[in-house]
Amino acid sequence: MAHDTFRTCIEACYACADACDHCAVACLAEDDVGHMARCIKLDMDCAQFCRLAAAFMARGSESAKLVCEDCAELCTLCADECSRHTHEHCQACAEACRRCAQECLRMAQSPLREEVAG
Repeated sequence: MAHDTFRTCIEACYACADACDHCAVACLAEDDVGHMARCIKLDMDCAQFCRLAAAFMARGSESAKLVCEDCAELCTLCADECSRHTHEHCQACAEACRRCAQECLRMAQSPLREEVAG
């Protein structure tokens, strides 16, 4: 099953989504929320997209490869933004985003992806 084949990537996507949600909420509590606006926006986008990618993989969608490629790109953008901030929650989010981007790229380039496509 696709869910088992891509379990590591699915788990990375959910972990990233959780880290992004936590980061966005923590950023809202920072003193200069305006300075954190891009971080918050990317966190929210990344969290939602990671959950989407995980769902595509879990159900074996033939579009999972495309979604994971885009997810990797968005995770990289989010990681780059979060790494600009010294807050612990931003650094943890950047790390989760980088791991997810790596797993999504691995999935998208995997020869096993043909299993997903049918």
